[in-house]
Amino acid sequence: MTDQTSSGQRAVGEREDAQVSRLITWLSVMAIAFLIGIGAKAWYAGHNTHAWVLWSFVLVVAANMAWFAHTGDRTAQKGGLLLVVGLLFTYLIASGGESNTGPLWFYVFPPLLFYLTNLKTGTAVLLFCYLVAVIVFQFPGMPLVSTEYSTDFKIRFFATLTFESILCFVLEASRLKARNELVALAETHEHAAKTDELTGLSNRRDMQNRLGAEFSRYRRSGHHFSIALIDLDLFKAINDRFGHDAGDAVLREFSTLMKAIIRQTDVAARWGGEEFLLLLPDTSLLQALTLAERLRSEVASTRFQFRGADLPVTISAGVCSIAKAGSIDELLKQVDVHLYNAKEAGRNRIAPRVRSRDASTAGTA
Repeated sequence: MTDQTSSGQRAVGEREDAQVSRLITWLSVMAIAFLIGIGAKAWYAGHNTHAWVLWSFVLVVAANMAWFAHTGDRTAQKGGLLLVVGLLFTYLIASGGESNTGPLWFYVFPPLLFYLTNLKTGTAVLLFCYLVAVIVFQFPGMPLVSTEYSTDFKIRFFATLTFESILCFVLEASRLKARNELVALAETHEHAAKTDELTGLSNRRDMQNRLGAEFSRYRRSGHHFSIALIDLDLFKAINDRFGHDAGDAVLREFSTLMKAIIRQTDVAARWGGEEFLLLLPDTSLLQALTLAERLRSEVASTRFQFRGADLPVTISAGVCSIAKAGSIDELLKQVDVHLYNAKEAGRNRIAPRVRSRDASTAGTA
């Protein structure tokens, strides 16, 4: 389940990154509109220098948008916007803007910062911005600082900004917690929908989807694959004689044995009841027959026990390659016929016939 979980988280992360990227684009467009408008207002109010500075930020925001359009680098897009906003707010605090109202624009920064970064990075950047504001407020005679604020304004500014920052932090932390819980819940349900509860193997629905995907890959690239349909011989007799708990134990132990024998690229599924299906990518018929025979031999030589009692467990299997079929339905029909032939021939064997190192014992179950 670890691989499925990580892939699910990556997919969610990719969707969120795309959503954030679209949001940044729209925020950049809005920022350009606001800067042009506020710059025009400052120009007509006689604050020409202030207007030109604001308009210069328009060019920087537009350059960040153009760079993202050219490279598609979302990290650079996000970092570029935050840098531009940080520089703009530093300028507004140092200059006071119009009528010393420049610092008020800083209230936009905390929610934007926490949303575009993570809680740790957002807090660190916000603390740095606090430090810049404290320096500007406490040392109004520094170079590039052209305004001075009253004590009441500074107290109210830091008090309200601190309250907003804490609120944004708590809300973002709650959002992330709820998001992670929903992702984990969705992945749990997805895993349950694809997995057989008793054996932990893929279930029939998941195997059908995998068969369809493998068949599509075969038609695109010509990579052959094979399947093996496996049946536990006389399984009903085990249930009747030893009980259903013994039957469940056999199914679990056989599943564990099968997973230990097949390759990592192979897929094992509980097809229904005591039937199992193996999907063997990039595998010829002969290779599939060899693997199925190895599995049959291992099962025949394995001692299955339940509460001290030995259980008679063998398997029969039918094997078929996609090279012998024109569709998934035809492939499944052929492999079912091969399984039927194996059982009719005496069980504990593979069909089509393949030589075994213990062939003399085959068919004795």
